[in-house]
Amino acid sequence: MTERTAAYTADAVRAAEAPLLAAGRPLMREAAHALAALVADELAGTRGPVLVLAGSGDNGGDALFAAAEFAASATRVDIVLTRDRVHREGLDAALAAGARIRDASDICAAVADHVLVVDGILGIGASADPRLRGTARAVVEALRPAVVAGRVRVLAVDIPSGLHPDTGEADAAVLPAATTVTFGAVKAGLVRGRGPELAGRIVLVDLGLEPQLRRVRPAVTAAVPIVRTAPASQP
Repeated sequence: MTERTAAYTADAVRAAEAPLLAAGRPLMREAAHALAALVADELAGTRGPVLVLAGSGDNGGDALFAAAEFAASATRVDIVLTRDRVHREGLDAALAAGARIRDASDICAAVADHVLVVDGILGIGASADPRLRGTARAVVEALRPAVVAGRVRVLAVDIPSGLHPDTGEADAAVLPAATTVTFGAVKAGLVRGRGPELAGRIVLVDLGLEPQLRRVRPAVTAAVPIVRTAPASQP
């Protein structure tokens, strides 16, 4: 439904998460569980292989833990690591569930038969300058023509990688998402600048941040269609 939705800066969301993390809430696993359920829903209509793009931070961890769960719904799960560093526990879980690593240099061949790309390269942790560089940029630039042509759809993890989470600014190296699954709160960049163009359908996963977010002023309030999920819980 379309409603006036409060959207927040990356700093505000991180501050809202801090007390929950300090109390031991496994927010990454909760987010990944919700993400996996949404990927499984995407695959219910068109089952096939899924390509996971995983960066080195928490965004990559979300995608990898989710891959461990949705592997059962896909005919195959391929992972491309965009950095040498990786969320090790998340990767181990995905590989144990049957996912396999593909080389970034083989990206065009890798996407040829995939029905879905899960964009877990960068999240709000890169808010100072989220432009993609190096392998991540090369991967996105190689995949973008297939995405723009509609040959494969993209599900973005929290925010499309390369989109500024506060301003919605972005250069050309961003994969336009069919769906963005955002955690805890709508990020301001999803409803500003190029956000509406690049985010696609926005699904907001409730992580229980509302009590903390009520203490801060939203960066923007916009009339945007939002799909809200029930609070996420681990399997």
